[in-house]
Amino acid sequence: MRTGFIGAGKVGCSLGRYLGENGINVAGYYDRDEKTAEEGAQFTGTKVYDDLKVMAEDCDVLFITVPDGLISTVYGQLRAYSLEGKILCHCSGSISSQEAFPGIREEGACAYSIHPLLAVSDRFASYRELAGAFFTLEGDGERIGEMEEMLEKAKMRYQIIDPASKSLYHLAAVTASNHMLALIAAAVEDLVRCGFSEEDARRALTPLITGNVQHGLEVGPARALTGPVERGDVITLKKHLAQLEDPDERQLYLLLSGRLLELAKTKNPSRDYRELEEFLNNV
Repeated sequence: MRTGFIGAGKVGCSLGRYLGENGINVAGYYDRDEKTAEEGAQFTGTKVYDDLKVMAEDCDVLFITVPDGLISTVYGQLRAYSLEGKILCHCSGSISSQEAFPGIREEGACAYSIHPLLAVSDRFASYRELAGAFFTLEGDGERIGEMEEMLEKAKMRYQIIDPASKSLYHLAAVTASNHMLALIAAAVEDLVRCGFSEEDARRALTPLITGNVQHGLEVGPARALTGPVERGDVITLKKHLAQLEDPDERQLYLLLSGRLLELAKTKNPSRDYRELEEFLNNV
């Protein structure tokens, strides 16, 4: 199947280069910015399309790798041409294939979403990281086997999910990625208050964060859990809360501690956590 990319940004360039290097026939790029399309085509050793209609005719699979807010606009443009027998894909983590391509069956085409669980941050370097990324695939059941064949040929690890689960899936990704950054920022700010420079704070926290995350992913969060909640140490929690003047920060600390308490109970089923549970419920 000949595969074309509409949008030569970070995701389009990264995915196109990765697929092309792993046996997928990538035809080329179309972008409303001709220079951007030329750069994408040069990076991947493919063709520049200056006419969207020609790309639609030339390709069997069309990846729409534009910002989320423009996917429907591009789809609307494509509907002016024949899409009979085509496969349309997008790479948004938050929008399902059904939401992005309403009425696709009326066009005689099928729609899918292929999303990498990876922060694609560099247009010309992130493709190297895709080999270690996990992907999700969702969309029309009619030709999903063909999409699986593409992913498997490209040696991509993936999980098929239901389109109805897309928001829940994206929530998990945001929690693991974006929310984690909010917690890191809070920890850095606390060390700065202790006298660290911001750079030294990040450097000091790096082995703690990376080691704990790695351990948690290897053995599971419950088994990796340490710290005052796991010990049932109410005194330390009281000291921590005394340092938090902002009500929102206190609430966040208490909510996270409540989640940790559930992990602690799983890890230590015979330990008595009643004092800590009562404290968290009543503070």
